[in-house]
Amino acid sequence: MEVSARLRFARISTRKTRLAAGLIRGRSVESAANALAFTPRRAARVLGKVLNSAIANAQTNFGADIDELRVSEVLVDEAKPFRRYRARARGRGARIIKPQTHISVTVSDVAAAAWDGEENEG
Repeated sequence: MEVSARLRFARISTRKTRLAAGLIRGRSVESAANALAFTPRRAARVLGKVLNSAIANAQTNFGADIDELRVSEVLVDEAKPFRRYRARARGRGARIIKPQTHISVTVSDVAAAAWDGEENEG
């Protein structure tokens, strides 16, 4: 079983978020939460909230056991940026681009992941 949580239009750069996302891919849920809790990046705090939401979805909707959950997929995509303008000399304007990000975290059972692996081999 795969359960996901999504955060759209997070006000953080995609590049910075991908650095923190690399820390949790393929880890157990407990290990991933610890890694994000002790990472001094703002993106880690945002990813931690999405991970906790995915864990809560798995528990509430499917009655999953936390000890068997793993982070199977973390997607960090670029969203449409905010565009703002700042006044400059001689009546001109300079464009300011504020990046946004879509974050999706998918957790799955260890048993389900092992079953898929056995099915593909045979």
